[in-house]
Amino acid sequence: MTYGKLYLIPTPLGEGNPGDVLPASVLELLPSLKCFVVEQMRTARRFLSSAGLRGHIAELEFHELNEHTRPEEVEGFLNLFAEGRNVGLLSEAGLPAVADPGALLVALCHRHGIGVVPMVGPSSLMMALMASGLNGQSFAFVGYIPAKTDERRAALKALEKRSAAARQTQILIETPYRNDSLLADMLQTLSGNVLLCIAANLTCPDEYICTRSVARWKERPVTIGKRPCVFLILSEAKIP
Repeated sequence: MTYGKLYLIPTPLGEGNPGDVLPASVLELLPSLKCFVVEQMRTARRFLSSAGLRGHIAELEFHELNEHTRPEEVEGFLNLFAEGRNVGLLSEAGLPAVADPGALLVALCHRHGIGVVPMVGPSSLMMALMASGLNGQSFAFVGYIPAKTDERRAALKALEKRSAAARQTQILIETPYRNDSLLADMLQTLSGNVLLCIAANLTCPDEYICTRSVARWKERPVTIGKRPCVFLILSEAKIP
């Protein structure tokens, strides 16, 4: 059987014109695809409409892949590529398959020899790292840490130790409504000389990026609110 390819299509990190953050090659590809695997159909339709497909959404085929998708359903997506049909993968925001259930589809394609084509677009993790002033030579993305206070504080101390031992930037994210509680635990738990970068609403009009020591954050605390945010920490860094 001849299979098509899987195109990994980035989406904007916030509201606005997709042309401001996505290269022309991505926008030019979209009209050629008729089948999409998406995290949420509503978000995907809204993005595709704003990216130039307004009026053609009803002609498209959508399949959801999220935390509720069963393994056997993922296996069933193999049929989407039959007869050389290409498929687009969309996440809620940013790059698909990074801290995103779309990775399951990418793995399926590799198991069956289906070509995977990553497209260029915004990555909140890499943008936060490059704007942080922290160590970009050695870093680790640790994703989400526990939400319960005691477990979270223990995880933060472990990340601080790992960062200090390896001189390595640690990158983490949180569900937006828990941003401020995570920040409070960071300020309560981490040593004063640990550098902490907060990067919120990247690429949006109210973008906020600031790196300070934990001691200085305590002197001038902020409220992040329910904005998409990336947190980066580096222990015992030799920058003011």
